Amino acid sequence: MMLIGIDPHKSTHTAAAVEPETNREVGSIRVDATLREYRRMLAWASQWPQRRWAIENAEGLGRHLASWLLARGEQVVDVSSTATARVRQLSRGGGRKNDRIDAAAAACVAALQGDARPLMTEGSADALALLDERRTNLAQARVRAVNQLHALFRALLAGGASRDLSAAKAAALLRTIRPAGQIERIRKQLAADLTTEIRSLDAKLKANADASSSDRT
Repeated sequence: MMLIGIDPHKSTHTAAAVEPETNREVGSIRVDATLREYRRMLAWASQWPQRRWAIENAEGLGRHLASWLLARGEQVVDVSSTATARVRQLSRGGGRKNDRIDAAAAACVAALQGDARPLMTEGSADALALLDERRTNLAQARVRAVNQLHALFRALLAGGASRDLSAAKAAALLRTIRPAGQIERIRKQLAADLTTEIRSLDAKLKANADASSSDRT
């Protein structure tokens, strides 16, 4: 089993292949943080059919690469930055730092010190969490839009609009308003825009609910 350590940065990633038995680096590559370059790195790694990726800070800068590799059936472990720093400190050079040393250190930590945490492919629970977060954001956006619409109707209509305001009710109210002057015309236009926005948010909330129900079954 070849270990491939990854030292991720925002725009580039450096990989180093290390033999666990000898702790010897047998190859390295640096790629840009792009999908095309990810594929190039995976092609480079294919020379070792039995391999495991050790990504430093896989929940941070290495998150996208880790998810991409897992989705393609690769074995991936997360290695903390603290653990790789400790390996660097013990290695020759007294803690000197460069990308290749960091990447190799991640593999060494995973192989020799047991400081690596296996990562799993994202599943249904992760999908539901994303959909739930999206639902919360959509619902909050709808509340804001409805509150703004209520404020406009208070200025456009005597008594304003009912509390249970929906896009359909707002559209019906707007058809009764005949603006007098520029200010009222602008208020009506803004109210119309918000009505369209609320209708769109309602559709997105329904789609989100349908996706959540489908993912639970």
